[in-house]
Amino acid sequence: MSMETKRLYEVATEALAFWGLTGAQLDLIAQRENAVFRVQQGENCYALRLHRPGYQTAQAMASELAWMDSLKAAGVQVPAPIASQQGEFLIAFGGYHIDLLTWLYGTPMARESEPLQVADRNGTFFAIGQLMAQLHEQADHWQRPAHFERMAWDREGLLGENPLWGRFWENPELPKDLGLDLIAARAQANDILSREKLDYGLIHADLVRQNILIDESGLQLIDFDDSGFGYRLFDVATTLGKNWLEPDKETLQLAFIEGYETVRQQQWQYLPLLNMLRAFTYVGWIVPRINEPGSQERQQRFFKQCRLAVDEFNGELTT
Repeated sequence: MSMETKRLYEVATEALAFWGLTGAQLDLIAQRENAVFRVQQGENCYALRLHRPGYQTAQAMASELAWMDSLKAAGVQVPAPIASQQGEFLIAFGGYHIDLLTWLYGTPMARESEPLQVADRNGTFFAIGQLMAQLHEQADHWQRPAHFERMAWDREGLLGENPLWGRFWENPELPKDLGLDLIAARAQANDILSREKLDYGLIHADLVRQNILIDESGLQLIDFDDSGFGYRLFDVATTLGKNWLEPDKETLQLAFIEGYETVRQQQWQYLPLLNMLRAFTYVGWIVPRINEPGSQERQQRFFKQCRLAVDEFNGELTT
């Protein structure tokens, strides 16, 4: 066990006292943006999160928990924050901000980069589209608390001089031809977003396969760490973009759209644009992580997906 991991266990073990869970079993199950522990006490199971220092402000973390709490109250299956014995959803302890969530027992739809394997593919994506539209509807009608703060996946956050996930056009390993096309497409996209009014509001922003759980009670959504204000089609592109290697990706997209449209209408003509912008974000995101195990392979996958997205976008412009 590394010194970093040992320290995480030490802080998590002591933090359990804030929820009256001293002595509960702890298992570290994820250590990426946040450190996530499975907490087991008797038959009860929870998720304890130690937020990565410096990634979000305390107010932004509290806002994330407030939205999750409101979604749970609206009947959307998400992890619900549990108040500490002091009545707080978020505590500061040991150099971390920490929260405790209810545990969801669904199975991830698929792991990263794995082929999609679900029994009813079209039915599943119909349901995902419907659920995403319900999430967008809830966000539009929810009365946000005062001082609500989340990141913005807007024109500046995606295409500005300092995008949320980095200056993707400066990725040092970008193939030259792709880099030139990417710069040109960035300018075109910026022009479109400056002129057109797209559906905008709170979004999950990371509904990839591993964050959509399948349970006999229905679909469950986890990991709201990147949630914020943004284009609703960015949410859609995040989910559908993971199907780019699936042989029936177009059928899955149609099923998703049909499900979404049962709840809410959308500006589907702009989906190729947001598919491209989503692909851009990954090319920026990978830069500070390029020395992590598996990142070289992941980067090449991002480059290929970005190429397809740029070509699709350019094809739409010429039709």
